[in-house]
Amino acid sequence: MIFDLPGRFWRGNLHTHSNLSDGALTPAETAEVYRNAGYDFVAITDHFRPEYGYPVTDTRDLRTDTFTTLVGAELHAPRTEAGQSWHIVAAGLPLDFEPPTASETGPGLARRARAAGAFVGMAHPSASLLTATDAESLDAAHSIEVYNALADRENRADSWHLTDVLLNRGHRFTTYAADDAHLQPQDPPPCQAWVQVRAEGLDPDALLAALKSGHFYSSTGPELHDVRIEADEIHVHCSPATKLLLTGGHPGAEVAQGTNLTHHKFPLTLFTGTHCRITVEDASGAQAWTNPIHLG
Repeated sequence: MIFDLPGRFWRGNLHTHSNLSDGALTPAETAEVYRNAGYDFVAITDHFRPEYGYPVTDTRDLRTDTFTTLVGAELHAPRTEAGQSWHIVAAGLPLDFEPPTASETGPGLARRARAAGAFVGMAHPSASLLTATDAESLDAAHSIEVYNALADRENRADSWHLTDVLLNRGHRFTTYAADDAHLQPQDPPPCQAWVQVRAEGLDPDALLAALKSGHFYSSTGPELHDVRIEADEIHVHCSPATKLLLTGGHPGAEVAQGTNLTHHKFPLTLFTGTHCRITVEDASGAQAWTNPIHLG
């Protein structure tokens, strides 16, 4: 499990926009919002579209000893079953990443981004109305954006259902939460969803390696202190919570409820299939999620 790995957890947002595409603030102002909120890093992922000049936003000069950035973009190419362009988060792109050709598809663009060294995420599947067929075609994705704070305003923030369908089919995606912040006046406030990445240092290369290896968990509030499997039980230690859930590839759940729960152990009786995960919910309704835990 990631909680025994060397280093510490670094808090970051993987999906953010500046005024180099359709965000409200400059890249420096956008990064400052996250720095002031106590984040350790941010990926500014402006829309990689012709109307914005295909930006790969250079944030290297915003890095300090206590805050860093991942260079990236949100990539677009045709087309999903709903008829829309793909939305693909790519953190860790080279600055000279080439725009898509006229014939390049979303899955092809994602493969090229991954080959160029990026951590590739399937952005807001629920908000994009992605189908399982769509998602399976995006074979270069490392991870699925299972919570998108901006999409909450249209009641499509959560993409766990599609994720579990894919995991039950044998795919091994990780899962992350993100703001998709544009910082426009009408938008939800920023800093609502993030990842906690386990790495030995606040270095972009170390963070990217940890993301690709699944060494992170996601949250909208609670903290996970330890999750481990011992014999036929899974042990959870966390910040004070009102509900702990063990769910996965089997319909149903193991549930612990109470006041200020900080630890619990669940039997794995129901979850002898492909995978399971832990969800922690606090008194405000905020949640944290492990990555899928693969069994057997």
